[in-house]
Amino acid sequence: MTQMPKSAIDLSFKPVENPSPKRLSREQIAQYNELGYVKPFDIFNPLKAERNRAYFDYILASMRAFNDGRDTYAINGYHSRCHGIYEMATDSRILDLVEDIVGPNIIIWATHFFCKVPHDPKSVPWHQDASYWPLSPARTVTAWIAIDDVAVENSAMHVIPRSHNKGHLKWKNTEGPAVLNQEVENIKQYGKPEPIELRAGQISLHADMIVHGSQPNRSARRRCGLTIRYCPPEVEPVDRFWGSNSILARGTDPHGWWANKPKPPGEDLTSPDKPKAIGGN
Repeated sequence: MTQMPKSAIDLSFKPVENPSPKRLSREQIAQYNELGYVKPFDIFNPLKAERNRAYFDYILASMRAFNDGRDTYAINGYHSRCHGIYEMATDSRILDLVEDIVGPNIIIWATHFFCKVPHDPKSVPWHQDASYWPLSPARTVTAWIAIDDVAVENSAMHVIPRSHNKGHLKWKNTEGPAVLNQEVENIKQYGKPEPIELRAGQISLHADMIVHGSQPNRSARRRCGLTIRYCPPEVEPVDRFWGSNSILARGTDPHGWWANKPKPPGEDLTSPDKPKAIGGN
Protein backbone atom coordinates (compact mmCIF):
# COMPACT_ATOMS: atom_id res chain seq x y z
CA MET A 1 0.00 0.00 0.00
CA THR A 2 1.47 3.37 -1.02
CA GLN A 3 2.31 5.76 1.80
CA MET A 4 2.26 9.53 1.43
CA PRO A 5 5.47 11.50 2.11
CA LYS A 6 5.65 13.13 5.54
CA SER A 7 5.77 16.56 3.88
CA ALA A 8 2.21 15.93 2.66
CA ILE A 9 0.75 15.62 6.16
CA ASP A 10 -2.22 17.94 6.63
CA LEU A 11 -1.96 19.75 9.98
CA SER A 12 -4.86 22.13 9.49
CA PHE A 13 -7.85 22.21 11.83
CA LYS A 14 -11.20 21.34 10.28
CA PRO A 15 -14.20 22.65 12.24
CA VAL A 16 -16.73 20.07 13.36
CA GLU A 17 -19.94 20.17 11.33
CA ASN A 18 -22.67 18.36 13.24
CA PRO A 19 -26.13 19.97 13.15
CA SER A 20 -27.69 17.16 15.24
CA PRO A 21 -25.30 16.13 18.01
CA LYS A 22 -26.43 13.32 20.31
CA ARG A 23 -24.50 14.12 23.48
CA LEU A 24 -22.76 17.46 23.10
CA SER A 25 -24.78 20.63 22.84
CA ARG A 26 -24.44 22.84 19.80
CA GLU A 27 -22.83 25.41 22.10
CA GLN A 28 -20.21 22.89 23.18
CA ILE A 29 -19.39 22.00 19.58
CA ALA A 30 -19.13 25.71 18.79
CA GLN A 31 -16.74 26.08 21.73
CA TYR A 32 -14.61 23.17 20.51
CA ASN A 33 -14.42 24.77 17.08
CA GLU A 34 -13.65 28.24 18.40
CA LEU A 35 -11.39 27.48 21.37
CA GLY A 36 -10.02 24.02 20.57
CA TYR A 37 -11.25 22.33 23.73
CA VAL A 38 -14.35 21.72 25.81
CA LYS A 39 -14.78 20.65 29.46
CA PRO A 40 -15.65 19.36 31.99
CA PHE A 41 -17.71 16.22 31.59
CA ASP A 42 -18.72 14.02 34.52
CA ILE A 43 -18.03 10.44 33.44
CA PHE A 44 -17.09 8.38 36.49
CA ASN A 45 -18.85 8.77 39.84
CA PRO A 46 -16.72 9.16 43.01
CA LEU A 47 -16.69 5.41 43.72
CA LYS A 48 -15.59 4.54 40.20
CA ALA A 49 -13.05 7.37 40.22
CA GLU A 50 -11.54 5.88 43.37
CA ARG A 51 -11.43 2.48 41.67
CA ASN A 52 -9.69 4.05 38.65
CA ARG A 53 -7.09 5.49 41.01
CA ALA A 54 -6.59 2.15 42.75
CA TYR A 55 -6.26 0.46 39.37
CA PHE A 56 -3.60 2.91 38.25
CA ASP A 57 -1.71 2.43 41.51
CA TYR A 58 -1.81 -1.33 40.89
CA ILE A 59 -0.52 -1.23 37.32
CA LEU A 60 2.14 1.34 38.23
CA ALA A 61 3.37 -0.95 41.01
CA SER A 62 3.26 -3.90 38.60
CA MET A 63 5.40 -2.02 36.07
CA ARG A 64 7.88 -0.92 38.70
CA ALA A 65 8.29 -4.52 39.84
CA PHE A 66 10.17 -5.21 36.59
CA ASN A 67 12.87 -2.80 37.84
CA ASP A 68 13.87 -1.96 34.26
CA GLY A 69 14.16 1.81 34.55
CA ARG A 70 10.68 2.80 33.38
CA ASP A 71 9.32 5.88 35.14
CA THR A 72 5.80 7.14 35.95
CA TYR A 73 5.33 8.35 32.35
CA ALA A 74 6.07 4.92 30.83
CA ILE A 75 2.56 3.42 30.78
CA ASN A 76 2.18 4.43 27.17
CA GLY A 77 0.30 2.42 24.56
CA TYR A 78 -0.98 -0.34 26.85
CA HIS A 79 -4.65 -0.18 25.85
CA SER A 80 -4.31 -3.41 23.86
CA ARG A 81 -2.42 -5.12 26.68
CA CYS A 82 -4.22 -3.99 29.83
CA HIS A 83 -7.88 -4.86 30.36
CA GLY A 84 -8.55 -1.89 32.64
CA ILE A 85 -7.15 0.68 30.22
CA TYR A 86 -9.13 -0.86 27.35
CA GLU A 87 -12.30 -0.62 29.45
CA MET A 88 -11.76 3.07 30.25
CA ALA A 89 -10.87 3.94 26.66
CA THR A 90 -13.97 2.22 25.23
CA ASP A 91 -16.43 3.52 27.83
CA SER A 92 -19.63 4.28 25.93
CA ARG A 93 -20.13 7.63 27.69
CA ILE A 94 -16.80 8.90 26.40
CA LEU A 95 -17.41 7.43 22.95
CA ASP A 96 -20.77 9.22 22.78
CA LEU A 97 -19.01 12.56 23.32
CA VAL A 98 -16.25 11.76 20.86
CA GLU A 99 -18.75 10.61 18.21
CA ASP A 100 -20.26 14.08 18.09
CA ILE A 101 -16.80 15.39 17.07
CA VAL A 102 -15.29 12.69 14.84
CA GLY A 103 -18.40 10.87 13.59
CA PRO A 104 -19.82 7.37 14.08
CA ASN A 105 -16.64 5.47 13.15
CA ILE A 106 -14.10 5.79 15.97
CA ILE A 107 -10.51 4.58 16.18
CA ILE A 108 -8.55 4.53 19.44
CA TRP A 109 -4.93 4.60 18.39
CA ALA A 110 -3.08 5.59 21.57
CA THR A 111 -3.35 5.97 25.34
CA HIS A 112 -0.86 7.36 27.83
CA PHE A 113 -0.85 7.92 31.59
CA PHE A 114 0.81 11.21 32.52
CA CYS A 115 1.62 10.82 36.20
CA LYS A 116 3.40 13.68 37.92
CA VAL A 117 4.50 12.59 41.36
CA PRO A 118 4.78 15.17 44.17
CA HIS A 119 7.64 17.62 43.54
CA ASP A 120 8.19 16.24 40.03
CA PRO A 121 10.71 18.60 38.33
CA LYS A 122 9.66 17.76 34.77
CA SER A 123 7.51 20.09 32.72
CA VAL A 124 5.47 19.25 29.65
CA PRO A 125 6.58 22.09 27.34
CA TRP A 126 4.16 24.09 25.21
CA HIS A 127 3.50 21.90 22.19
CA GLN A 128 1.01 20.73 19.59
CA ASP A 129 0.34 16.99 19.76
CA ALA A 130 -0.08 16.52 16.02
CA SER A 131 3.42 17.92 15.45
CA TYR A 132 4.74 14.56 16.69
CA TRP A 133 2.39 12.23 14.87
CA PRO A 134 2.73 10.81 11.31
CA LEU A 135 -1.05 11.00 10.81
CA SER A 136 -2.93 12.90 8.12
CA PRO A 137 -5.14 14.82 8.28
CA ALA A 138 -4.92 16.14 11.85
CA ARG A 139 -8.31 15.07 13.20
CA THR A 140 -7.48 13.40 16.53
CA VAL A 141 -9.40 14.46 19.61
CA THR A 142 -7.87 13.67 22.99
CA ALA A 143 -9.90 12.76 26.04
CA TRP A 144 -8.04 13.61 29.25
CA ILE A 145 -9.38 11.52 32.15
CA ALA A 146 -8.53 12.84 35.59
CA ILE A 147 -7.31 9.95 37.74
CA ASP A 148 -6.46 12.35 40.58
CA ASP A 149 -8.06 15.70 41.35
CA VAL A 150 -6.28 18.17 39.06
CA ALA A 151 -5.78 21.84 39.91
CA VAL A 152 -3.29 24.59 39.14
CA GLU A 153 -1.61 23.74 42.44
CA ASN A 154 -0.57 20.24 41.32
CA SER A 155 0.29 21.05 37.71
CA ALA A 156 -2.96 21.05 35.78
CA MET A 157 -2.66 21.03 32.02
CA HIS A 158 -3.00 24.51 30.49
CA VAL A 159 -4.22 25.19 26.97
CA ILE A 160 -3.96 28.30 24.83
CA PRO A 161 -7.45 28.90 23.43
CA ARG A 162 -7.71 29.44 19.66
CA SER A 163 -4.15 28.29 19.02
CA HIS A 164 -5.49 25.23 17.16
CA ASN A 165 -6.42 27.45 14.20
CA LYS A 166 -2.92 28.85 13.64
CA GLY A 167 -1.38 25.92 11.76
CA HIS A 168 1.84 24.14 12.59
CA LEU A 169 3.77 26.51 14.83
CA LYS A 170 7.52 26.97 14.95
CA TRP A 171 9.19 25.08 17.76
CA LYS A 172 12.63 24.57 19.28
CA ASN A 173 14.29 21.77 21.20
CA THR A 174 13.33 21.71 24.85
CA GLU A 175 15.79 22.84 27.51
CA GLY A 176 15.78 21.62 31.10
CA PRO A 177 13.92 18.68 32.68
CA ALA A 178 10.99 17.90 30.43
CA VAL A 179 8.78 15.05 29.28
CA LEU A 180 8.85 16.06 25.58
CA ASN A 181 11.52 17.49 23.26
CA GLN A 182 9.50 20.14 21.37
CA GLU A 183 8.63 23.58 22.71
CA VAL A 184 6.66 26.17 20.76
CA GLU A 185 8.64 29.39 20.39
CA ASN A 186 7.55 32.83 21.61
CA ILE A 187 4.52 31.40 23.33
CA LYS A 188 3.16 34.70 24.69
CA GLN A 189 2.16 35.86 21.22
CA TYR A 190 -0.56 33.20 21.07
CA GLY A 191 -2.62 34.37 24.02
CA LYS A 192 -3.29 33.70 27.67
CA PRO A 193 -3.15 30.08 28.91
CA GLU A 194 -6.23 28.61 30.56
CA PRO A 195 -6.00 25.83 33.18
CA ILE A 196 -7.95 22.60 32.73
CA GLU A 197 -8.90 21.84 36.33
CA LEU A 198 -10.85 18.60 36.81
CA ARG A 199 -12.13 16.45 39.62
CA ALA A 200 -11.14 12.80 39.56
CA GLY A 201 -13.57 11.06 37.21
CA GLN A 202 -14.12 14.08 34.98
CA ILE A 203 -12.72 14.48 31.47
CA SER A 204 -11.88 17.23 29.02
CA LEU A 205 -11.64 17.02 25.22
CA HIS A 206 -9.09 18.91 23.11
CA ALA A 207 -8.03 19.14 19.47
CA ASP A 208 -4.68 17.78 18.34
CA MET A 209 -3.44 21.18 17.11
CA ILE A 210 -4.11 23.20 20.27
CA VAL A 211 -1.02 24.42 22.11
CA HIS A 212 -0.89 23.01 25.64
CA GLY A 213 1.51 21.98 28.38
CA SER A 214 2.01 21.79 32.12
CA GLN A 215 4.49 23.02 34.69
CA PRO A 216 6.53 20.92 37.13
CA ASN A 217 4.46 19.60 40.01
CA ARG A 218 5.77 21.66 42.90
CA SER A 219 3.06 20.45 45.28
CA ALA A 220 2.96 17.52 47.70
CA ARG A 221 -0.01 16.06 45.78
CA ARG A 222 0.21 13.70 42.81
CA ARG A 223 -1.35 14.60 39.45
CA CYS A 224 -2.26 11.73 37.17
CA GLY A 225 -4.36 11.69 34.03
CA LEU A 226 -5.01 9.22 31.22
CA THR A 227 -4.95 10.57 27.67
CA ILE A 228 -6.89 8.66 25.02
CA ARG A 229 -6.45 9.51 21.32
CA TYR A 230 -9.52 9.11 19.11
CA CYS A 231 -9.83 9.74 15.37
CA PRO A 232 -12.06 8.81 12.44
CA PRO A 233 -10.72 6.05 10.15
CA GLU A 234 -10.26 8.62 7.36
CA VAL A 235 -7.11 9.72 9.21
CA GLU A 236 -4.24 7.84 7.60
CA PRO A 237 -1.20 6.61 9.53
CA VAL A 238 1.61 7.71 7.21
CA ASP A 239 3.86 5.33 9.12
CA ARG A 240 1.76 2.16 9.21
CA PHE A 241 3.31 1.10 12.51
CA TRP A 242 1.32 3.86 14.19
CA GLY A 243 -1.90 2.09 13.27
CA SER A 244 -0.81 -1.34 14.43
CA ASN A 245 -1.87 -0.98 18.08
CA SER A 246 -5.28 0.55 17.46
CA ILE A 247 -8.82 -0.42 18.43
CA LEU A 248 -11.92 -0.01 16.31
CA ALA A 249 -14.05 1.30 19.17
CA ARG A 250 -17.22 1.99 17.19
CA GLY A 251 -18.47 1.63 13.61
CA THR A 252 -16.33 0.47 10.68
CA ASP A 253 -12.92 1.09 9.12
CA PRO A 254 -13.57 1.22 5.38
CA HIS A 255 -9.93 1.89 4.43
CA GLY A 256 -8.33 -0.90 6.47
CA TRP A 257 -5.50 1.33 7.67
CA TRP A 258 -6.07 0.56 11.34
CA ALA A 259 -5.81 -2.60 13.40
CA ASN A 260 -8.64 -3.82 15.58
CA LYS A 261 -6.95 -5.21 18.65
CA PRO A 262 -9.18 -7.40 20.82
CA LYS A 263 -9.95 -6.73 24.46
CA PRO A 264 -6.97 -8.00 26.48
CA PRO A 265 -7.80 -10.65 29.07
CA GLY A 266 -5.53 -9.29 31.79
CA GLU A 267 -2.81 -6.80 32.63
CA ASP A 268 0.43 -7.15 30.66
CA LEU A 269 2.94 -4.57 31.92
CA THR A 270 6.00 -5.90 30.10
CA SER A 271 7.84 -3.32 28.01
CA PRO A 272 5.88 -2.49 24.80
CA ASP A 273 7.19 -2.27 21.27
CA LYS A 274 8.51 1.04 19.94
CA PRO A 275 7.98 3.68 18.63
CA LYS A 276 5.64 5.14 21.20
CA ALA A 277 2.79 7.56 20.57
CA ILE A 278 4.47 10.79 21.63
CA GLY A 279 2.44 13.77 22.72
CA GLY A 280 1.82 15.04 26.20
CA ASN A 281 -0.26 16.79 28.77
